[in-house]
Amino acid sequence: MEHVNEADCEFRHGDHGPKYLMRGPQIDWGIIVFRPGQELGRHAHNEVEETFYFLDGTPLMIVDDEQFRVTPGDVFRIEPGECHDIINDSGADTRMVFIKTPYLPDDKIDMS
Repeated sequence: MEHVNEADCEFRHGDHGPKYLMRGPQIDWGIIVFRPGQELGRHAHNEVEETFYFLDGTPLMIVDDEQFRVTPGDVFRIEPGECHDIINDSGADTRMVFIKTPYLPDDKIDMS
């Protein structure tokens, strides 16, 4: 068993970016906060499936060049090989849960 509290974990960039709540052995998962104007960065994975559950905000989700306007409650499951990006082009923060499986921390392919 593993137990954490989100308050005990840190965002990568102080008060925004990804915050990993659990890393391995089977999955990565946590919270991402993007301020207005921030983005995930266009990328794909060789083997990792990535799921995003949007809690707050209305960012632009792009999957293989197809654009989707997100609303809270939307879920996107991204297959290995699908190029994806999330752009917070709104005037408010975006907050989402991410889940990546299997646990392969070096599987990201930067497509920028």
